[in-house]
Amino acid sequence: FSVVLFLRLGFVVGHAGLYQALAMFAVAYFIIGMTVLSVCAIATNGALDAGGAYYMISRALGPEFGGSIGIMFFLANVCGSALYVLGLVEAVVDSFGIPPGQEAGTGIHVLPQSYWYELLYGTMLLALCLLVCLVGASIYAKATFLIFLIVAVVLGTILVSFFATRPLKVPIRLPDGNGTETDNGFFTGFSLSTLRDNLGGNYGVDYTTGQMMSFSTVFAVMFNGCTGIMAGSNMSGDLKRPSYSIPRGTISAVLFTYLVYNLLAFLMCATCNRILLQKDYGFLRDISIFPPLVTVGIYAATLSAAMSNLIGASRILYALARDDLFGRALALAKKTSASGNPVMAVILSWLVVQVVLFSGKLNTIASVVTTFFLLVYATVNLACLALEWASAPNFRPTFRYFTWHTCLLGIAGCCVMMFLISPVSASASLGFLLLLLLALHYLSPSSTWGYISQALIFHQVRKYLLMLDVRKDHVKFWRPQMLLMVQNPRGSARLIDFVNDLKKSGLYVLGHVELQDLDMLPSDPLQPQQESWLSLVDKLNVKAFVSLTLAPSVRHGVRQLLFTSGLGGMRPNTLVLGFYDDEAPQDGLARHPAFTSAREEVPLGFPPLRAPTTPKLLSAREYVGIVADALKMLRNVLLARQLESLDKAWELRRAASPPPTIHVWPVNLLRPDSARYADTCSLFLLQMACVLNMARAWRRARLRLFLCVEAGTMPHAQEEKLRQLLKDLRIQAQIQLVPWDAITCLHWQTCQGSPGGPAEEEEEEEGVVNFPTNTAQVSDEYVCAANKLVLEQSPAPTVRFLYLPRPPADTSLYPLYLHQLELLTRGLGPTVLVHGVSAVTSTQL
Repeated sequence: FSVVLFLRLGFVVGHAGLYQALAMFAVAYFIIGMTVLSVCAIATNGALDAGGAYYMISRALGPEFGGSIGIMFFLANVCGSALYVLGLVEAVVDSFGIPPGQEAGTGIHVLPQSYWYELLYGTMLLALCLLVCLVGASIYAKATFLIFLIVAVVLGTILVSFFATRPLKVPIRLPDGNGTETDNGFFTGFSLSTLRDNLGGNYGVDYTTGQMMSFSTVFAVMFNGCTGIMAGSNMSGDLKRPSYSIPRGTISAVLFTYLVYNLLAFLMCATCNRILLQKDYGFLRDISIFPPLVTVGIYAATLSAAMSNLIGASRILYALARDDLFGRALALAKKTSASGNPVMAVILSWLVVQVVLFSGKLNTIASVVTTFFLLVYATVNLACLALEWASAPNFRPTFRYFTWHTCLLGIAGCCVMMFLISPVSASASLGFLLLLLLALHYLSPSSTWGYISQALIFHQVRKYLLMLDVRKDHVKFWRPQMLLMVQNPRGSARLIDFVNDLKKSGLYVLGHVELQDLDMLPSDPLQPQQESWLSLVDKLNVKAFVSLTLAPSVRHGVRQLLFTSGLGGMRPNTLVLGFYDDEAPQDGLARHPAFTSAREEVPLGFPPLRAPTTPKLLSAREYVGIVADALKMLRNVLLARQLESLDKAWELRRAASPPPTIHVWPVNLLRPDSARYADTCSLFLLQMACVLNMARAWRRARLRLFLCVEAGTMPHAQEEKLRQLLKDLRIQAQIQLVPWDAITCLHWQTCQGSPGGPAEEEEEEEGVVNFPTNTAQVSDEYVCAANKLVLEQSPAPTVRFLYLPRPPADTSLYPLYLHQLELLTRGLGPTVLVHGVSAVTSTQL
């Protein structure tokens, strides 16, 4: 119970009438009942510590929600404590104050009345609360039962008074400007006409503030009498068995207070006329059979509620400071006495309450206090709802009388009443909460409490992955899903970033093969490395997963990852490899902006780069075998050469004209006898270049498409056909004709007289794994000429996309195949060799 029971219950009934008062109690206790069920569920799901609702919310929803709601709950308790102190001041002044209009007091009425005097009385009473709280909450906890007995005796006296007191006239003196106005209220005893007159609402002016009352303003005052349900949870750190005490004590208190409020409301409506209820907030003392006892009850209830809120505020502030969510801002609140009492948190809370006392009147801050408490109750319900929806196996509260429906109803009730009471206060509170939440999200250190968001995300992702049916895939909605094989991230930082631009909101997996045998090891060596890889993903700001594996060889490891990476409909469809050459690897992490800051260190979990003289982990034959394996598994393949030399930030942001370009060569330069630009591989190459151009960082770049033509083949007709294809595919690119008669002559000269001439070659069929046989027939001279042709196209592009031919069927030709790829891309700068095996473009809606 609080000040509302003795000083504002008549105010509620007098303005709202019996019907609306009962409706208010029903709404308030419906919200409180739903919240109590959530509090009991959370309180019985594990050990509670100091902080009450803050501790529950922060450990359930994570530090962002916990910290922001903790501040809001702290402010709610601070304002609540000030409200109860102001109520106590009102009671003291009503009992001992000089009546309005008199200069000197008589008898016990000796206290002057004015704003500053009442502020002084409030400061003195708050100082008394401070002394009790500094001594320790244990004294207050021991005195709570005595206060409960006093309030129970006073309640009994009041109930008896309704029956025992004879009808009487109660003179009421109200302030009127500089003078006073006298009115008469009547206690009629039980009267049907009095009850009938008080059934409906009749809102008037509040004589303490001069404001016109309404349903929402009266509800805001009334609701403050119901906020004591959190008193037990606020002292969770001081209770021996909070999981046992909180549910039983809170539910008992809710049921008892609800019955008392409804009973008193009926008795008041049946015995007191509306003038007495509206204009004399202390009328219970006037009609009591023993008025001093009512005065004692008012003082005990209001002083107890004020101390309860001050203790609650200090415990919340101490818990916030101990969790280091706000860093040095709350460092002072961590200090405790030898007995563990957070004395500095108590003093800081007292100072804030003292500031709130300047508001002057109880009804002035009632709506603000109610808004804060409703916001906290909504979040408690949200925490329980999130735990229930996450379906985590460890959420096993011993209190089972709740469902997600009760949580949702509690949230809805809180939000509706919050905006009904004061849309401005509700909007401002939510805005302040959002600012705190964002600040904590970006500035607070990571915690080990566990984030409910992770459990909810897992729950939803699992559900949607099951709904992602690979049988319903359509080329219209194709997107690249990358598996990038990384030997050592120190030498692949820019490649990792480049592939992140290529994925186009698709799956991106960083794969790594560790050459070890688990049978010969005491434990899994990949687990300690996982943290370093995840930190790398965070620092490079790429949206990628990490997949590590053990294998006897790199080729076996890549096979494993191609078979097992991903889940359901999210599996890699494109394998990306660095190029196999003899260039010495460079440490890209040491030069990367994310690791060059003085505050950042290069992750120590990655070994140093391979020295130029150190043998490689895989041979040329095994490297080409990996490409062949991927194509057999119907995976697209990208080979990236010299991507570590690509300074994307400088290339794409320089102000020089013309803008950066992306060169695209959709013709198989190693098979000039079957050069086509509209096969599956060429279209895939076009798609990848277009996807790169669609990335935010690459939008300034321009695509240049090179069409290799020979004399006598109607080049303009080929150009027009290609232009129409680009139009159908909605790809914007500049087409440039490149005569290459001189280049192809070298090839035909090599092929003259060879028994396996080009006429005998089998054409490559779409969708069939068929290896070309002419790899050995392309001379180094021809490949070097093709390389020169690509290199001569100016201006130099930012990156080039070239057609990657299939590896030969004869595995003995793998080194020659790789040698020709090296000659073709030598000196070209950042280059991506592309081979696609699946249709990825669509001209349909």
